[in-house]
This record gives sequence, C-alpha cells and structure tokens, in this order.
Amino acid sequence: MNGTEHSSGDMLLSEEQADAAPAPGMLGPLAPEDRARVEAHGRRIAYERGQTIFRQGDAHDGVVLIQRGLVRSFYAAPQGREITLAYWRPGAFVGGPDVFGGGRHIWAAEAARPTEALHLPGAGLRALAREVPDLALGIIDALAYKARCYSSLAQMLGTRSLGERLAHVLLHMMQIHGVPDDDQAKGVAIAASFTHAEIAALIGATRQWVTISLNRLQKDGALSQKRGVLRILKPDAIIALAGGDRAA
Repeated sequence: MNGTEHSSGDMLLSEEQADAAPAPGMLGPLAPEDRARVEAHGRRIAYERGQTIFRQGDAHDGVVLIQRGLVRSFYAAPQGREITLAYWRPGAFVGGPDVFGGGRHIWAAEAARPTEALHLPGAGLRALAREVPDLALGIIDALAYKARCYSSLAQMLGTRSLGERLAHVLLHMMQIHGVPDDDQAKGVAIAASFTHAEIAALIGATRQWVTISLNRLQKDGALSQKRGVLRILKPDAIIALAGGDRAA
C-alpha cells in the first residue's frame, strides 16, 4: 500500500486511543536558545528506507531524535522472528531506556521511511540535562510515554486474541491516518502505507494470517482493499471485533 506521510500520532498496539496521540517532544518544553544549544550538541543523520539506526545488542550511546520520516523499533528473537514495538514519528526519539548511554540496546530500530534524525550522544546529553531543567523534564515525559506504550503492548499480547489485536491496529490506523472516503458516506480511507507484513509484525501474527483475515473482513463488507488503498467501510464492525470497548 502506498500512501501519504502524516505527522500526527505514533503507530503501536494499544487499547487506548490516547496512546495514538503524538509522543511528547523531548525538546518541546525548551526555550529557543536552549533548544539551539541541545541541537548543537547533536549530529544530524539521514537514513534511507530500511537502513539500520541501531542493532539489538549494540553498545548504547544516547538517543536518536526523529525530525522527519518514520522509525520502526522492534525486537528480534534468537530464532529470527521479529515483533514491532512501535512506529515512531517526528518529535519522538528512539534509544531508550538508557538515554545517557551505558549497556547495550535491548531492541533494534530502522528507518521505515526516508528519515532525518538528530543523534544526541549520552554523555553530553547527561551534562545538558543537569544544566537545562526543561530538558530533563522533557526526557522524563518522553520516557513515561514510552513506558505506557510498552505496558499496553504487553497487556495486548497477553490478553487479546489475534483478531482483537488486528481490529485495534485498524482503529489506530483510522484515527491517525484516516480521511473521509468520498465513495462511502460512512467509510474511512487509510492514507498510509502499511503492508500486510508490517501489520503482522505489530500484532504478533504471520503475514499469511493477516492477509486471510483482511480478505475475510472484505468479504463481510467491513473493509475494502483496492489499488493499494485500505478503506474501512463499517467502523462499527471493526469496533465490535476489537471488543466493543473503544470509540471510533
């Protein structure tokens, strides 16, 4: 599916609509002069789609602040199977929880789309956090948001069926990337490019299972897939599949 990049909201597996809101910007609370000071400490890097930002097990050194594009963070099991933790958008960072460095990365990150980012080395970031209180607060808020996201992910994987997880991801896609469908009065077109394999990695399923499930929902009239565009035709049916406990 090919679509348009949007700047609002991060893509993750969660029961809560609030978790689909944009991640708190680590530099958001900073005055312009403090923001410039922090940015001067960093190094700007451009990544091509699919390029590794850091590998699971790599030495940890600070964070990577996303300025443009989309970044996938994921865990790879020893057998090679991967599960996506989230897709992070501009304003978010990857590289926690040891934002000041030390230890090794417990998961990996790669550019899901062409991405521009600012690498902030850990030692200098620690010194700046001591000197700029609003930066320290921004780091705490961002880490708290990520903790909520990963807690929700664990709860979903442990308590929800594959069908329910798929429905929740579709609802997130509607909320973050949905636009009114000119062809369907109550329909929503998903203006984003997530393949069946990418959706599968978000919910802990196989690509084949996602394809079969989406085809079944299409047969039931709940959605349509045509020319690379996913349309939700019956949002109420997706809500019911999710457990019926969240609003569209």
